Amino acid sequence: MEVNGDGTGSSTRPLKVIDEENLAVEIPETAHQISSDSWFQVGFVLTTGINSAYVLGYSGTIMVPLGWIPGVLGLIIATAISLYANSLIAKLHEFGGRRHIRYRDLAGFIYGRKAYSLTWGLQYVNLFMINTGYIILAGSALKDVYALFSDDHVMKLPYFIALSGFVCALFAMSIPHLSALRLWLGVSTVFSLIYIVVAFVLSVKDGIEAPARDYSIRGTTQSKIFTTIGASANLVFAFNTGMLPEIQATIKQPVVSNMMKSLYFQFTAGVLPMYAVTFIGYWAYGSSTSTYLLSSVNGPVWVKALANIAAFLQTVIALHIFASPMYEYLDTRFGITGSPFSIRNMSFRVGVRGGYLTINTLVAALLPFLGDFMSLTGAISTFPLTFILANHMYMKAKKNKLTSLQKLWHWLNVYFFGLMSIAAAVSALRLIAVDSKTYHVFADL
Repeated sequence: MEVNGDGTGSSTRPLKVIDEENLAVEIPETAHQISSDSWFQVGFVLTTGINSAYVLGYSGTIMVPLGWIPGVLGLIIATAISLYANSLIAKLHEFGGRRHIRYRDLAGFIYGRKAYSLTWGLQYVNLFMINTGYIILAGSALKDVYALFSDDHVMKLPYFIALSGFVCALFAMSIPHLSALRLWLGVSTVFSLIYIVVAFVLSVKDGIEAPARDYSIRGTTQSKIFTTIGASANLVFAFNTGMLPEIQATIKQPVVSNMMKSLYFQFTAGVLPMYAVTFIGYWAYGSSTSTYLLSSVNGPVWVKALANIAAFLQTVIALHIFASPMYEYLDTRFGITGSPFSIRNMSFRVGVRGGYLTINTLVAALLPFLGDFMSLTGAISTFPLTFILANHMYMKAKKNKLTSLQKLWHWLNVYFFGLMSIAAAVSALRLIAVDSKTYHVFADL
């Protein structure tokens, strides 16, 4: 069954056909720009996601629950399996003689309409929760800047979350589609380097000056089990977008080989800054490392303020990447084409994107438990989309070309990550329940 961009069961209507090295390629209908970006630009899109301000939380949400050996090995293994799983999805981009520019389109083509709807639902939850987490991060960064210059506690975290949501909405209205980020990806990289370098340098300074740290994993045996499972969900959350086909849709022909270049860039050079700040942060503060590393470091006020402002601004840009599939769906569904800055199109973005981000902001202010959101997102959507579905789709698509041993390998992946997804979801919900008892709604964390 073929499924088009608005979810109907009819054949996809092509916008145009291009000829690249005598190969006809159908480009499915979408209101957004596709097949225009270099592999290097797409690599920076992926790297922006990995090195977003979320990296400032991994010392506390991954290393603290796991400790040195499991934490380091877990990050390395998560890197390898994430590259493998993403490469499976990338290789299916032109499966069946047509391009699949949306994750749900690929699932619908392979399995049918029910899988199309289920995949879209999982992806929506994944992206919604990632966007909610970004707004929490942005609000936390602004609050830290405020706390550096004032101790009156008049401004609470929910106020900064609301301000962050407003700024994110303004940015969403001015950037029509994912490819239009271009220059902003370079700006985002500069911002990332600022807060990563500051966090790294100040953590090294604190670590050298501090007495011996405690690296023990705290809590009861039961709580350790749940936090370990939750940290495993954070491991896969750190590397995966849950929207690889949508990002791959923007890349120039040949799309598969170019996407593989982008993935190799993401999982080599792209992961090094994340590794550095995660390991150094844990080394410097041990079990007391916070879930937002800039809250732990000591240094000149202006340096910490600069790092937090950079984290806030980078988060605004990164959120747009993970909101773009929703924007693309809405723009295509309602025929938002032509000049992106026409009165009609601008009005649509103000109303629809503004409304979407308002809901994100409300949820972020209501339950601002960042680590719990990361765990739950990894459990209920990142595991199924990136590992379970990727392995099963590849096996189904290539069933006549795979050996029995290869099929067994993919089935093992499906069952293993299925069990991990269930366990991580239970752990994340438990963490949210515990935190909800400790903190009231609209908490000032």
